[in-house]
Amino acid sequence: MGRMNDDRVLLLAPRASDTRQRLTEAATGRGLRAVTAEDWRVPDGARDAGRTHLYGGPLLADRVARALDVTALEPPADWLAELPLALTGRRVEAVTLAEARRLRRPAFVKPPTDKFFPARIYPDGSRLPGPDAFDDDLPVLVSDIVRFDREYRLFVLDGAVHDGSRYAVGPRLDPAPLAVDPYAAEVHAFAVELLAACDGSLPSAAVVDVGLSAEGGWAAVEANPAWSSGGYACDPERVLDVVLRAAGPTAETAPADLPFARTLQR
Repeated sequence: MGRMNDDRVLLLAPRASDTRQRLTEAATGRGLRAVTAEDWRVPDGARDAGRTHLYGGPLLADRVARALDVTALEPPADWLAELPLALTGRRVEAVTLAEARRLRRPAFVKPPTDKFFPARIYPDGSRLPGPDAFDDDLPVLVSDIVRFDREYRLFVLDGAVHDGSRYAVGPRLDPAPLAVDPYAAEVHAFAVELLAACDGSLPSAAVVDVGLSAEGGWAAVEANPAWSSGGYACDPERVLDVVLRAAGPTAETAPADLPFARTLQR
């Protein structure tokens, strides 16, 4: 999208990652000032540094977004559960942690956005964290167990795939640009169907993961905020396009995106 002329900052979380490094280089090339937060706080001078964008996860957003007047967009907690079975390939329910603790069957359980506890298969609800660890009303997703043979990350902008990457083959992490993957055409075809079906249920900038199940069907895996998602083998310039929209100045946030603003935790 070219070099930016106004004074903008990309504030990054203190946790190092390959994506953070690549976004730092892409942002600097556009004329943004890339600043790394320290101790999950607003860095000295950042309050008056100019218009700010974020990359780095829920903890960073919760600690600094209000002070910097940043709106961080995220998919609804029940987005996956609201999709039709034809697009998920499995039953998915959005419930509270208290309800999930009553499960008496194996299931894959995860918090929708914040990584409060490990997302994995639980033999039953008794293995989930107890009420002494998390509130009963904590939202979680409970899904039938499905094995994905291939998984892909899609950075979505304005309802279309802006860039994508394979990130896993079977249980093995195996990033590669989507353009060179032999299933690229099928991924794009399924993404068009998926994004058309969920029109209006995602912010204008988000990440959607999709996968090819062991049974041979394509399915939505999950949706996540772009400002807290790894880029794998995506083009960092394209990732940056989505990140800048996903977490930026409140005054520049489109009205249609405001319902997707993260409720900041104190």
